[in-house]
Amino acid sequence: MKKICYPVSLILLCLMLSGWGSKGHKKISQNFSADLPPQLSFLKPTWTNFVVNHASDADYRKNQDPDESPRHYIDIDNYPEFVQTGRITQDYDSAIAQHGYNFVIGQGILPWVIRITFDSLKSCFQRGDWNRSSLYAADLGHYVGDGHMPLHITNNYNGQITGQSGIHSRYESSLVAKYETLIVYPSDSAQLIQDVPAFIFGFLYENYVYVDSLLLADAYAKLQAGNNTSTEYYQALWARSGGFTIRLMRHASKALASLIYTAWVQAGSPLLYPNAIDEPEALGQPLIFQIFPNPAIDFAWFSVVIPNHPAPFTIRIFDSLGNLKDTIAAQSTDDGLSKVRWDFRNLAPGTYVCVLQSGTYRDSKKFIIGK
Repeated sequence: MKKICYPVSLILLCLMLSGWGSKGHKKISQNFSADLPPQLSFLKPTWTNFVVNHASDADYRKNQDPDESPRHYIDIDNYPEFVQTGRITQDYDSAIAQHGYNFVIGQGILPWVIRITFDSLKSCFQRGDWNRSSLYAADLGHYVGDGHMPLHITNNYNGQITGQSGIHSRYESSLVAKYETLIVYPSDSAQLIQDVPAFIFGFLYENYVYVDSLLLADAYAKLQAGNNTSTEYYQALWARSGGFTIRLMRHASKALASLIYTAWVQAGSPLLYPNAIDEPEALGQPLIFQIFPNPAIDFAWFSVVIPNHPAPFTIRIFDSLGNLKDTIAAQSTDDGLSKVRWDFRNLAPGTYVCVLQSGTYRDSKKFIIGK
């Protein structure tokens, strides 16, 4: 059985660093709805507004879920094959087989989490669970935004390697907040994605090239101002980075719209009556928010959300033939978020289904046990 312990300093740093800050994430999500095709106009405004209002939920979960932080980044240049070829494997199991579980988790798992969240969104569309789909879409927007923030895809995530410590927050939070009103961009048309994993890794590779551009902009601004805190510094930083910052956010909005559109098409393009989407305040039913890791080896964490009230719940595990393999009984916490660790017994690798039951509410999610 594998067990990972993260240094306290690393956990605190991960909690501090959050791609684009709340303002940047909200702007990306605010703009994606204009990129949606006319077939998805029924999602506006209730569903799309909910996605915007919950654009930073994934960051807030870091305070309660220590496993959340690795989902927001990938130190892709720590992979030897990326340094050599500019690519890494798109398959999560293959990455673990090649480098080991601890290494993969330690570098962050952003691209695979984007794929898992996309699959969860598609499943919600397939079963007509429009309320739940808005939660997954909000998370999808956050993770896609992180994938368009250059410092979330490099081991030099805070400029610590190049003597530029603090650039992460200076750029994503302070600079974006100061120049928020200038971050304006036209809408693009969402595209139907033919290969979702290739699309995800593709924008990570494209956005990685901006790491050096940002670090050079920071060095230039500091040289001009003589410091990295003054108004003059931020003016110089924006002059050198504002153009590609707007471009990155524009591409993030389009990527989010394209992933949502593709999930809907792959789900069979289900129709929706306007009154099928509840107001945000009504989204208080329990759900399995994440199964992590997925695929899993040795153990998995089930993160269960039951907002605003403690309640008992059960999780039943079924194999692909519908045979019940295990049952977990638990009680949610007062804040509504519960984490349940499930250690595998003698289960063979394969696809399983996790079914959550709380009162009269049921939800299910597929996951994979790897070798």
